[in-house]
This record gives sequence, C-alpha cells and structure tokens, in this order.
Amino acid sequence: MGTTKSNLFSNTENRIAELAKAIGHPARVAILKFLAKQKGCFCGDLVDELPLSQSTISQHLKALKEAGIITGNLEGKSTSYCINTKTWKETSQLLTSLFSNIEKCC
Repeated sequence: MGTTKSNLFSNTENRIAELAKAIGHPARVAILKFLAKQKGCFCGDLVDELPLSQSTISQHLKALKEAGIITGNLEGKSTSYCINTKTWKETSQLLTSLFSNIEKCC
C-alpha cells in the first residue's frame, strides 16, 4: 500500500499504524462519514459538503485511497469514490483486537 513498512514491528502492527494514519485527520473522518451515507460520490460532492478546497479534499481522498480504505472508479472524466467494505471490516477487526487486548493499567 502507500507507506513503507518497518521491519521492527509485526505486519499487524504496521497495518494498524497505516490505517490509523489514514483516518487520523478530522477531514478524513468527515469524508468517511459522508461516504458512509452515500452509494458513491464525486470530489465535487465533498467540496459542496465540507469547508475545504477541492485540492485539499483531493489530497485527503488520495491518502484514504492509498491505504485502501476507499476506492475510486473512473466515470467519464470524474472519479466516483466509495468506502472499500473489505478494508473497512479489516480496520474494524484490527482496532477491536488492539483495544480488547489492552488491560487497565491505572
């Protein structure tokens, strides 16, 4: 995917970090929330919805796409974006596993 993996950590640890980094910006969270309500959308739809420029939204879409969290399908001259349900399930499972293994320490 989009980032270089570290050999110091397990594949699971690297994948969790990659996914967390991809969703670790409020604009990306807002994009995912919007996409979750839609069957698909174009960048222009997001520009109308969010208080961000088209170029900024495009950068956030690129980060989400590189991590595999969303897909982009060319439709004419535009790209339609939607959540990649396979990766979203993976993300949910990895984060649930991570948090369920953390014991209270305080």
